Amino acid sequence: MKKRITALVLAFSLILTSSALAVADSTDNFIRSKSYSGQFSDLAAGSVFYDNVTALYEYGLSIGKTDGTFGAGDPVTVGQAVIFAARIRSLYTSGDAEAGASAFRREGQAAYESYLLYLQSLGSLGNELDGLYASAAPRKVVAHILANTLPEVALPDINSSLVTQCYATGKFISDVTEYTDYFRDILFLYQRGISQGSDDFGSFLPDASITRGALAAMLTRMIDPSLRITLTWDLAAAYSAKGTTWGDLVPDAAYIAAPSSQAEIETDVRYMLSQEKNVLSLRFSKITLVTARQIMEQALAAAKTYCEQCYNAVSCTFDPGAGDLTLTFSAAACAEDQLTEYRAYTLSAAIAVHDQLWTDGSITSDMSDYDKARVYYDWICRNCVYDYGAEDQSLSHIPYALFKNGAAVCDGYTGAYNLLLKLEGISCTALSNDSHIWTVAELDGTQYHIDTTWGDSNGTYTDYTYFAMTASQSWGYHSW
Repeated sequence: MKKRITALVLAFSLILTSSALAVADSTDNFIRSKSYSGQFSDLAAGSVFYDNVTALYEYGLSIGKTDGTFGAGDPVTVGQAVIFAARIRSLYTSGDAEAGASAFRREGQAAYESYLLYLQSLGSLGNELDGLYASAAPRKVVAHILANTLPEVALPDINSSLVTQCYATGKFISDVTEYTDYFRDILFLYQRGISQGSDDFGSFLPDASITRGALAAMLTRMIDPSLRITLTWDLAAAYSAKGTTWGDLVPDAAYIAAPSSQAEIETDVRYMLSQEKNVLSLRFSKITLVTARQIMEQALAAAKTYCEQCYNAVSCTFDPGAGDLTLTFSAAACAEDQLTEYRAYTLSAAIAVHDQLWTDGSITSDMSDYDKARVYYDWICRNCVYDYGAEDQSLSHIPYALFKNGAAVCDGYTGAYNLLLKLEGISCTALSNDSHIWTVAELDGTQYHIDTTWGDSNGTYTDYTYFAMTASQSWGYHSW
């Protein structure tokens, strides 16, 4: 009898000890209570999710499938994601992964229902996922479930600043927008080190189905700080313009073999530039010298609106009988082979300026287009002087001169400025009259006239009078 009492006392003692180890609502309850020793026959050491799957087992959150495998590549249903989430919350709350759902178990329920009811009782989920529980779980739905599983205090913020900056560039997590279902929950997972996305730019693939391995990774990062991801995204990769080509800077346009208006000729010139060519071949039913001259003038005017491309001259050959006409664009100051070299230098130099202004913090992702355009305006005015000795055949008429020599005239100023704006993704063009040319840019949805040449005319300071002028203000200085 005495031995029986001793055994009962010992059992009671063990129960008390077990309960004492659990702390209400604490991450201290996340303890590896098991030791993985090859329980899953399909889990190879060193495989992508090995550490996460073994951790899931050791934390007591999964025993795998009935056939002794884990199935890391198998899809997960929404209901299964709910089950895992409820186990984590119950473990956090009571130290027992099944305690939370046990109070809601009823005969005839689907496997996920008691877990769902438990999370709903806590306000973690509502009825927003009704009808989806048997379906394959999209990653955005999993993000919603997991982001609402634990209180925020249980998941310290480790990446918010970087995520905010990178996301604002539009290049990181670019497949998630404010119109994506549960986009805030998705970003939360990045901020807390639960997700890093699927590539170097953090693409989340919100509509793709999640696998058991990928879910295991997210789940175990929630409960094990050592598995969380401190993001090391390089902002330079987001803002750098390296790799940009001349063709990238021109909107695509359809080719029109026989343009019949100024607008159609402008479309053809844009097509040519987008193809990174300087020759435009046209075919008409007939062509005369007068018509050829008219087309040349219209095409050159169109090319000059893209003065950043360095073309300011055009030659023409045509066959009156066949109606064929060929326009070849060039720069008046240099031979064609030189121009190829000069254009390459110009684009490379502009990219270097663009990237340096981002690197030194002069331009940041939270700045408006207006503010960015002002920074570039200031850079142009500080790094160039007007070339009063330039003649019609001078290199100062193309942006190459500004970047190479720090001296230019109005079309060189405007071409260089427009090139920098376009590298920034700001839409702009050039507008001219008989004696001058300047920029027209769309900044934050509003069209402004900007004259960098006159902004630099004082010689001792940058004159912002000519930055971001309205059309009427611009007309007051130089009509067109």
